Amino acid sequence: MMNDKPQIMLVEDEIHLARGICYNLEEEGLRISHFETGESALKSLEVERFDLIILDVMLPGMDGFEACRLIRKLDPRVPILMLTARSDDSDRVEGLENGADDYLTKPFNLAEFLLRVKGMLRRSSWYRPEPVEEGYRFGDNEAFLLSYRAKTAQGETDMTEMEVRVLSLFFRKEGQAIQRSELLQTVWGYTSDTETRTLDNFIVRLRKYFEPDPAHPKHFQTVRGVGYRFSRSGSSV
Repeated sequence: MMNDKPQIMLVEDEIHLARGICYNLEEEGLRISHFETGESALKSLEVERFDLIILDVMLPGMDGFEACRLIRKLDPRVPILMLTARSDDSDRVEGLENGADDYLTKPFNLAEFLLRVKGMLRRSSWYRPEPVEEGYRFGDNEAFLLSYRAKTAQGETDMTEMEVRVLSLFFRKEGQAIQRSELLQTVWGYTSDTETRTLDNFIVRLRKYFEPDPAHPKHFQTVRGVGYRFSRSGSSV
């Protein structure tokens, strides 16, 4: 057991919900700092580091989407879990486009919430690159997983921890069709029966970074009925 407990930031203005989340996360041995506005959370992020940010969409003042965008400027890597009261798919897509790594729709099941948090906090050896960093080249791109950055045709970009996890799995299984359930379980810690669009929206994000033509992807290929395949050369199998 690590002595250093993971530190979580919760940005939630519903006090009863926030108290419940704080209590349950502390019971799991995690440290949690609660903020009621995006503005106060951003001030704290200027001086403090967190292992995970749980961010509500509907906040007084600055909304969660804007807060997410600004958080990404301060900390490109930290995993962000967005909470949305609306089941509208556009909310989830907007959150993921603004740099969030996953979402949960309120009201949510406590057990599922805790599973999601643990999955995002997990530190696994499988996605850690070699200590001596070499860029992984494909097409016009070079990805540096150890330093969470990539060089692409559009320029240099910072990557989130969850993006690095996804890329690491794709690079290890280059050329193989990977099932959706394996990607969700390995990277996010989902149970295999979970229905979510997180993965698909994530692939859209990677294609925007790395594909010459995101609408006709060469590297991050869809395998119908299975999941996705990464092709280093860009050739179809």
